[in-house]
Parts: sequence; structure tokens; C-alpha cells
Amino acid sequence: MEPKENGSDHKQLGRVIDGTTNPMVTPLLNDLYQFTMAYAYWKAGKHNERSVFDLYFRKNPFGGEYTVFAGLEECIKFLANFKLTDEEIDFVRDSLPGSEEAFCDYLRGLDCSDVEVYAIPEGSVVFPKVPLMRVEGPVGVVQLLETPFLNLVNFASLVATNAARHRFVAGKSKILLEFGARRAQGPDGAISASKYCYLGGFDATSNVAAGKLFGIPLRGTHSHAFVSSFMSTDEIVDKVLRSADGKTTCEDFVSLVQTWLTKIQYSPSLRGIFSETNQSELAAFTSYALAFPKAFLALVDTYDVMKSGIPNFCAVALALNDFGYKALGIRLDSGDLAYLSTEARNFFSIVERELKVPGFGKMIVTASNDLNEETIDALNKQGHEVDAFGIGTYLVTCYAQAALGCVFKLVEINNQPRIKLSEDVTKVSIPCKKRSYRLYGKEGYPLVDIMTGENEPAPKVGERLLCRHPFNESKRAYVVPQRVEELLKCYWRGNADEAREELLPLKEIRERCIKQLENMRPDHMRRLNPTPYKVSVSAKLYDFIHFLWLNEAPVGELQ
Repeated sequence: MEPKENGSDHKQLGRVIDGTTNPMVTPLLNDLYQFTMAYAYWKAGKHNERSVFDLYFRKNPFGGEYTVFAGLEECIKFLANFKLTDEEIDFVRDSLPGSEEAFCDYLRGLDCSDVEVYAIPEGSVVFPKVPLMRVEGPVGVVQLLETPFLNLVNFASLVATNAARHRFVAGKSKILLEFGARRAQGPDGAISASKYCYLGGFDATSNVAAGKLFGIPLRGTHSHAFVSSFMSTDEIVDKVLRSADGKTTCEDFVSLVQTWLTKIQYSPSLRGIFSETNQSELAAFTSYALAFPKAFLALVDTYDVMKSGIPNFCAVALALNDFGYKALGIRLDSGDLAYLSTEARNFFSIVERELKVPGFGKMIVTASNDLNEETIDALNKQGHEVDAFGIGTYLVTCYAQAALGCVFKLVEINNQPRIKLSEDVTKVSIPCKKRSYRLYGKEGYPLVDIMTGENEPAPKVGERLLCRHPFNESKRAYVVPQRVEELLKCYWRGNADEAREELLPLKEIRERCIKQLENMRPDHMRRLNPTPYKVSVSAKLYDFIHFLWLNEAPVGELQ
């Protein structure tokens, strides 16, 4: 996508920043009240007042105790190309009856050249209340960033976290495939899910568009429709297969497959498992192998897994082996996955042993069929022989939780800290421009995240520090950090010449995510009853929060 020219310097360290992946992400991807507020700010002469907003969430999703931050790159791309067209400005004017024409002139000159964004690096493990992004700039323009930023971060972080949770329950050794395009909430839901599932630890996607856009590895074979479309092997016209080394040719691959099927049928250890297999299925497998001899992986549950699918697959795989090709494996899309995967593995092992085919017992077994965290966990407890999981609906739709619930709150304007109060203490915001740090303990695990005022000294390694719960007076602890990491880094500084963080390739963001997840204490990560991770404020910030709270809260009067 070509970057849209605008009035801001949309280069990052000499590199042009492309527009957002979805061209529908424009300044009009906004709630109406953002424009009504922008007009009211402008009308009151407040539009250029320097403001600070925090983007954060209040509770970890899926009943867990961690979240993966995603969507930052798209936010920066949006900033870099922020500009309202004349057509968009006309629409805004028509949507605000009675607005003055001079406001349109203001909108026409609006860009993000005076905006600064500090953020936790994308792919990081993050926790409630700690700002994921701190956005500074003229309140008129920053207000117009709220809805797009929340839209770009909420789902991205939710689905990346969902992917990370599936990776945790499946284990490091399993291959995870995202198969959700057909069930996702529209095209953007499908594309975004593919991108952020990969970021969260999945290995590949079936989504071809996402593969092209983001360089995600693609995986896929065939469906039941392909298998049931064949009636018999007579339909296979071209039966010739050239060997993998190109030196020999099999003139009748179909007959070779039939020969191997007979050998399997009369193998002593396999006799009685099956008799007649479905010949239309055999035709489909043979045809697919002729089309993709280097990548033959068959869906084996169209008719009967053990009495037809597995034997037919083995016959075709053995025929391929004669000419130097190694079949990849099978996919199970229904039935008792624990039992069937185990039986399939036993079948492959018998073929390897009795027919002297080294490595045949290590065929990849892929399972699909509406999998989720719970079913994978159940399979692990039962025992199974699945090597790869293809997961769709529950993953990309985030079936277990609809939204993350990120918010965008004003914490300072004209250097004056602001606070949002509520009877629900979880909705009270933490005021002022802050710095955030992650403190690590002796074992190398993160112990606590702490927020401080902007001008407070940074925590130091080896120095005892009091960490306080933002709102609960009795929750406090001393920490002696062995390592201190400042979380917020500058990703956008408008037209300023100072260096800022580069936007990394998706693969490197994914590697950061995996590394951070591996570095978390196991009890924070477990599925059931995870230990809450501590988020705190400094003693000085704690005192200031409660001073401002008392100062802003009206005093009641009893009659």
C-alpha cells in the first residue's frame, strides 16, 4: 500500500512509513463524539492545549493473569498518514449542524506533526492499569486518535493473547496452525486474526492473503469435497510420476498404489484391521499425490479413518516413497482425536517395521475440528499422538471473551494532572504523565510493574523500593530489583529530529512475544487459578493519587 502524503513528517529514521493494512482505517473511523469534542475544544480555544492520554486496560482476558500487547505498528502507521481529505471534511461539517466554516479550515491543516507516542514494545507481556501507550499532543487532534487507536489495539491484543494461551496449553513442541478465515468476523477480522495469531506464537496460517501481506508461512491440504468429488481411479488420466531426483519415471502410479494397498492388506500385523477400502477416496489421494508429490498430506476421515482413510493414505505414501518422495502425514477432522491419533500412529509404526520403511512411523498427525484450549488440555490428559493442531473458530473469534476493554483516558492537560473518579474503584484512572518500569527478581522473573511520576528518579538495581497498590492502602511490599526495565519507549515524535524506536518486522515481534512468555513465572501463566501479577505505584505517586482524589471528589452534606 502506498503511503498517503500529508503535512507531517511521516518518515521514521529516513524510512517512509506505509499506510495501515486496512484502507478503511482513516480519521473517519471514529465515534461522532470525538468530532463534537474537537469542535467544542476549537470553539473554546482549547484545541491546542497540550494533553496527555493513557491507553490501557483494566482486566486480563480469558480468566488469565497476562495479556500480549499488539496493534502498535498499525497505530503508528495511522499517525504517520493522518490527514482528512476535503471530502471527509465536508462530511464532518454536514454531520455537525451549525458548525462554523473556520472549523473546516482547522481540520484541513490537522496532522500529527506535534504528537508524541510512547509505548511498550509490541509483542510484550503486559498487565492491567499500566499504560500500553502514552499519547501527548494538542488535545484537538489527540482526541481524534482515541477511537482508531482503541480499535487497532483491542482486538489485536485480545487475539494475540488467545493465541499465546493456546500455545501454552499445546506446548512448545506442537505445530499450531490458524485455520479461522472462514469463521472470522469479516475480512478484516480474518486478516487481523491471522497476523496476531502468528505474533502470539502460531506457526502458520491457511489465509493466503495474510501470507502475502505479512510473510506468514502458509499451510493447507484439501477438504472432504475434494475426496468425495472422485468416483474411481478410472478418472485419473495422467498416471505418470517422475521421481524426486528426476532420473526415473513411474508410468502407472495408480497401479503401484494398488500394489501397495494389497501388501498392506495382507501384512500379518494389519490383517483384520480393514478389508475393502473406499476406492473413490483412494482415487482422490492418488490424484492429490500426483499433483503434490513433495507435500502429500491427506484428510482421512471422509468415510472411515481406520478401515479406509489410513490404509489408503499408507498405500499412496509407500508408492511415493518408491520414487524418492516422503509423504507429510494426515489430518483428522472428526471423531475421537485421542483414540484415532494413537491408532493411526500404531498403524504407521507397524508399516515401518514390517515393510522396512525407515521413518514411516513419524508421519505428522494433524487434528482440527473446533479445537480450543479446553479440548487440547483434555487431549493432553487423555494421551494422544497429535503433532499439529489446526484451530479456527474459537481462536479467531475469541469465543471465550468478546473484547479486551482497553480505554483511553486524559491524565494531564497544560501540565495539570487530571483524574477520572468512579464508585467502581477499578475505573478510577491514575493521573499525570507517568513512567513505567518492570522490576526483576533474583531468579530472573519479573516481580512487579511500577508506575512513577515523570520526574521521580528511576528505580535502581539493588536499592530497596516501596511498591504500593494504587488504591488498596494495605497492599504494599518492598522490592530490591536485580534488573530494572523501563517499559515506555518513544515510537512517534512528530516532526522532531530525535531518534525513535523502529517498527520491527512481524517475525521479530513474534520472537519477542515468545521470549517474554517463556520468561514469565509459571504460576502467572497456568490456566487454572493463576497467581495475579503485581502492578504498583511509587509511594509518592500513591500519595498524589489520593490527594487529587480527595481534592476532586465533592463533599456530601447530611441534612
